[in-house]
Amino acid sequence: MIQAEHLSKKYTGHLGRKPTLALSDVSLHVKEKEIFGIVGPNGAGKSTLLKILLGLVKASSGIASLNGVSVSEIRSRQQLGYLPENPCLYDSLSVVDHLNFIARLYQLPKDLLSKRMDDVLTRVGLDDVAHRSLRTYSKGMVQRAALACALFTEPDLLILDEPMSGLDPLGRKMVLDIIREYNSRGNTVLFCSHVLNDVERICDRIAIMNKGKLVVTVTPQQLQQEEGDSPLESLFMRTVLEEGSA
Repeated sequence: MIQAEHLSKKYTGHLGRKPTLALSDVSLHVKEKEIFGIVGPNGAGKSTLLKILLGLVKASSGIASLNGVSVSEIRSRQQLGYLPENPCLYDSLSVVDHLNFIARLYQLPKDLLSKRMDDVLTRVGLDDVAHRSLRTYSKGMVQRAALACALFTEPDLLILDEPMSGLDPLGRKMVLDIIREYNSRGNTVLFCSHVLNDVERICDRIAIMNKGKLVVTVTPQQLQQEEGDSPLESLFMRTVLEEGSA
């Protein structure tokens, strides 16, 4: 589903600043129908990696593909849904307005539009406030509105950057349930998160990134070998500290 080989990204320095190596020789393989989570401290390169896979940022070296199609080609994103860390929606419009706009872009028939809209708004818990402008929404509600937009076209692949951002415990549970249900339909999910407990609960595999490198990839079964109340947190802290002292 997702293939990335030896990706590196260097941002050129400006005004006398030194160049920044955001990614260093990262290889990633996400299988079809898998929930794959990426964790790491701030500045680890998680968002840069996602942006390369989305075709929003060009890698300095290496190759990446979605469903066998290079990320440099627009058609690689035809069956892709994306939730950015900081969604940029129009606050004067409602979530219904946003979904209608997407429907026109995808030329969805009216009968299908109505069914999908009812379904996705119910799933994200915004059906009762669907016609209110987004400026009246809380941060968590805006996050769920953006998730509705990502899910609306029923893509094969969902890429989420910090999907739990701004959500209260009920909102987090709702998003986790949506991810599980979406995956149960045979779809693939790749997401980054700082919430280690959520990642540990739902992912088939988990990668830890630090300083632009993908340091380790583990399964929940392998995590059982870790000590402590939170095996992923134990592995995360040890990995980051070891990398920091290397």
